[in-house]
Amino acid sequence: MLLTTTLLDQLSCEASTSPRLRKNYNLHDSLDAPSQRLFNALQPGTKMEIHRHCHTSETCLVIRGSVRYTIYSDDGSVKELCVLKAGSDSFGFNVPAGVWHTMEPLEPNTVIFGCKDGPYIPLSEKDILKMN
Repeated sequence: MLLTTTLLDQLSCEASTSPRLRKNYNLHDSLDAPSQRLFNALQPGTKMEIHRHCHTSETCLVIRGSVRYTIYSDDGSVKELCVLKAGSDSFGFNVPAGVWHTMEPLEPNTVIFGCKDGPYIPLSEKDILKMN
């Protein structure tokens, strides 16, 4: 399969009309696959909760646009904050398993490529950091 800007354009268009303002395109064959790889198109205003993945690290690369990437301490305080932009010196992150994090798109039609170990495990309540 060829990965093209046409695919990213279509994905961004679908994200802009989605109630969640994001849309993913899986490259793995199933949710049970040992490697979960996907594109995720993000539009400004999408809500991504502060979360963690206890069973795997996660790697994300900004393919198009930019995001504000934030790491949090267990008490909810900001531990690290940076802007990641496609084509810049800072274009992605690798977050270890169990680390609280989130990201926010800063530009329309932002697209990230993400990968983590599978199988896919939906976030549980213990994996979402509730802020007071």
